[in-house]
Amino acid sequence: MIEDIIPSDVAILDLLRKTDSLSISDLAAATKVTATAVRQRLTRLMAQGYVDRETTRAGRGRPSHQYKLTAKGRRKTGSNFADLAMALWQEIRAIKDEEVRRGLLQRIAKRLVDVYADQIAGDSIDEKMSSVATLFGERKVPFTVTREEDKLPILTALACPYPGLAEQDRTICSVEKILFSQLLGEQVSLSQCRLDGESCCTFEVRPEGTS
Repeated sequence: MIEDIIPSDVAILDLLRKTDSLSISDLAAATKVTATAVRQRLTRLMAQGYVDRETTRAGRGRPSHQYKLTAKGRRKTGSNFADLAMALWQEIRAIKDEEVRRGLLQRIAKRLVDVYADQIAGDSIDEKMSSVATLFGERKVPFTVTREEDKLPILTALACPYPGLAEQDRTICSVEKILFSQLLGEQVSLSQCRLDGESCCTFEVRPEGTS
């Protein structure tokens, strides 16, 4: 089942993924349920932002409605991003010139910063870390922010944002450090890592004067 979508909605989404747009009667016929049931499902999916409705008028008759997936709905119902990311990462690893490879990784991190920067709010490091945790939480990757007395806050990844990829090449951890450093405006270190047998990955701000 697609996460956060109930089973009865999956058939509607799958039909809309295969066809540009469909009416309630089209969906009712294809799913073999009543138009009322289809209408209820569409109302729920529109509220979630997965489906959009287009209204057309022909003459003086009643307007007709066509339903189609939104960009969010298309991303939700099917993607092959994981395989593409793995293939691209393998090509990056194959670059023999270390300086070229490092520069490419920095540019990738910078591109991610450009995507996320507007979503990071706050002036203090605690507030910015909380924004990062919220940002990744919205992408189903749980992060927490903790602070011990008289110490800098710690950003903890309770699940890996890049499962499978990190297990093949921990260089992705370097990209993550660059990403967090630029988003937080501080030098960040990876103090614990799952790949070293730890229960989670933790990112800490380096105290001033440390390398």
